[in-house]
Amino acid sequence: MVQDSNLGSHISRRFDHELESIRNQVLTMGGLVETQVNRGLKGLLESDSEIARKVVQDDYKINRMEVEIDDKCVKILARRQPAASDLRLVVAIIKTITDLERIGDQAEKLGRNQLELVDDGTSLSNYVNLEHLGELVSRMLNRALDAFARMDVEEALKTIALDEKINAEFEAIMRQLITHMMEDPRTIRSALRVSWCARALERIGDHSKNICEYIVFLVQGKDVRHTGKRDQDS
Repeated sequence: MVQDSNLGSHISRRFDHELESIRNQVLTMGGLVETQVNRGLKGLLESDSEIARKVVQDDYKINRMEVEIDDKCVKILARRQPAASDLRLVVAIIKTITDLERIGDQAEKLGRNQLELVDDGTSLSNYVNLEHLGELVSRMLNRALDAFARMDVEEALKTIALDEKINAEFEAIMRQLITHMMEDPRTIRSALRVSWCARALERIGDHSKNICEYIVFLVQGKDVRHTGKRDQDS
């Protein structure tokens, strides 16, 4: 009986170690994604094609990490058959890495569109200033990753609220771009590319919000997707 107890304890410790290892991998992936987003913004706002090209080239690293972590999660589900909070952790990780990979895709879009804007001979400042939207999105992603690292529900809920500001900023930029295109049809091609950059940033905000919702699900077992702030606070 003692031997069975010791064996169970050993298996439990190994399982805990596996979960912590995967969680740390998610944080590493998150750090790489954050770097990609910040580089994409820098390349775009400073018209730096070298940085933009690097962002495009490095996207495969994020894709590779998603596949590796997902494979480990599937093996844990098959071998360990986790329940309760352990199952929620594995599910939350699978969902989180999907959103992180998609954030990486949006960062790559920033890089690709910067290269196209440079080829067009377009100065970004002639159309719209994306800097404030970029700052909001970068801050939201950072706070989402920090909340995930600390499993901080309160911070996650506060971060979710930032999405409304990002959406409002995005809509203001789109209105400004439409005005530019109406006033001067020659700007349409470049203005469309700028709008795609704004859309990429807005989508990064959406994915950051998703990550925060997974944190609430993981810690509290509560699904706050598609609910208003009042529902989240109740």
